[in-house]
Amino acid sequence: MSPQRSNRANLIEGTLRCLERLPPERITARAIAEESGANLASIAYHFGSKDELVTVAVVEGLDRWLAEIAAVLAGVAAEEPGVRIRRAAAAVEETRDRHAGLARTFLGAVARAQHDDRVAETLVAGFRRTRPSVAALLALGDDEAGEDSAGLVLALFNGLLFQALVDPSLAIDGERMQGALARLGAALPA
Repeated sequence: MSPQRSNRANLIEGTLRCLERLPPERITARAIAEESGANLASIAYHFGSKDELVTVAVVEGLDRWLAEIAAVLAGVAAEEPGVRIRRAAAAVEETRDRHAGLARTFLGAVARAQHDDRVAETLVAGFRRTRPSVAALLALGDDEAGEDSAGLVLALFNGLLFQALVDPSLAIDGERMQGALARLGAALPA
């Protein structure tokens, strides 16, 4: 591994540690450089800006969170998507507090994407990569409809995550989610 690649990876890891312990407004380039042991100028060299580095780290953190959920679902024998979605919702609920900093910063990155093309491109690439993974994880199929379903599941999980950031009482656990989805399904025309 080249020193530049290692330095880039160190910056991402340092940023992820900052996301765990600092509120988004205190995640500065200097804090990231100190946490990662990297030179402050290396942020611009590798990522162009602190915002782009934070977005790359957020996408990496979300990928790792998805891997945690996948590990939980690996033990679920049922291939029925409803069971898998309920179990995934429970796994998100159990790990949400640990990933609160990541979620807050993700929300900020989504807001920044409206005005920063690089941030938008990074998020879009992350969503495009994640949809097929979520479709496979939840047994939704590997066709376009499966990926569209995964996009809806991601929107549902992200929306509930953002609501729970505002007030944890707004969280909906897996059992309640399954009931709500069944009601929605019954209300939609076939």
